[in-house]
Amino acid sequence: MQFADRLKSLSANVFADMDVAKAAAIAADQHLIDLSLGSSDLPTEGYILEAIAQALQDPTTHGYALFQSTRDFRVAAANWYAQKFGITVDPDTEVLALIGSQEGTAHLPLALLNPGDFALLQDPGYPSHYGGVYLASGQMYGMPLLAEHNFLPVFSDIPTPVLQSAKMMVLSYPHNPTAAIANLDFFTEAVEFCQQYNLALVHDFPYVDLVFDRSQPPSILQADRQRQVAIEFFTMSKSYNMGGFRVGFAIGNQALIKALRQVKAAVDFNQYRGILRGAIVALAGSQEPIDRMVQTFQDRRDAMVKALAEIGWKVPTPSATMYIWARLPERFASDSVKFCQDLVQATGVALSPGKGFGKSGEGYVRFALVHPPSVLQESARRIGEFIN
Repeated sequence: MQFADRLKSLSANVFADMDVAKAAAIAADQHLIDLSLGSSDLPTEGYILEAIAQALQDPTTHGYALFQSTRDFRVAAANWYAQKFGITVDPDTEVLALIGSQEGTAHLPLALLNPGDFALLQDPGYPSHYGGVYLASGQMYGMPLLAEHNFLPVFSDIPTPVLQSAKMMVLSYPHNPTAAIANLDFFTEAVEFCQQYNLALVHDFPYVDLVFDRSQPPSILQADRQRQVAIEFFTMSKSYNMGGFRVGFAIGNQALIKALRQVKAAVDFNQYRGILRGAIVALAGSQEPIDRMVQTFQDRRDAMVKALAEIGWKVPTPSATMYIWARLPERFASDSVKFCQDLVQATGVALSPGKGFGKSGEGYVRFALVHPPSVLQESARRIGEFIN
């Protein structure tokens, strides 16, 4: 049996290797503390679950969900966006329901790239951004995100030959894995750069609410109010603890929304309409639960930063996301994968190796703050025994 050449690029996966290492640690009777996955451990709010439960009794929700059946959700998303950012968008032409934002970021390259075209991606960056370009037979140019530049790309460093063949740029702030944030001036620069080089500007925005100083991170569309080049992806997974329900949406340029909708129509329908009803209730209802969620992760951040300092590993205090991006101690910095594999084998604590997010991530690890402070403190204690 023969398989497509595109699978060769997907054969190596650091996170699959880490899953093997975690399974081996469990088999060796280690008590696993998994800080490697950014999947919230917090429950979905009861009023959201109740809306979904009530929909189960409505037989009109039981069939296929095509585009028109998502309109109530698209209207709710447009209203939420207008209230949050002060920008009015058309729910029929500028909003698209998605089975999680990852579906959108992975499928959009199929609509934009011909084989050999470049996508400008963050390095380090979220793996599905790379996977979608692989599947579209595109080429990737990793824009290095370095601490000395506050983990923001330097657009002037992108080679001219790459720009001549580039069709899209992908950004995501607050950023996974570095937890960096970007201001509106940076987004304005990005919009102008993409207009100059005729690039689609893609902004993945899962951490729109998860900031710790009560500020509102900017939307890319605040820098592109006419929606000339930009599309933005949102998810219900982080703000509303609905990761398993797989619901998100895109807002932006009409042509980009239409192109993504064409790809989507060839691949899938939408999720169960009852889930969309729950999402509508979440977007339209009280946002007070988000404040509690943010405070929970801030408490965890503070506990973990302090616990790591106590074992001699000083890390920056992130101002957003559910992650800590930490430079490895010098003697471990050359191989983040080996460090993480050895750590989980010896202690049961699982982290994400920085190399899994791109070559510029080597020398770092990512902590996902998906356990209560007491568990995070215990993980730091075990890490301290390992590194010291």
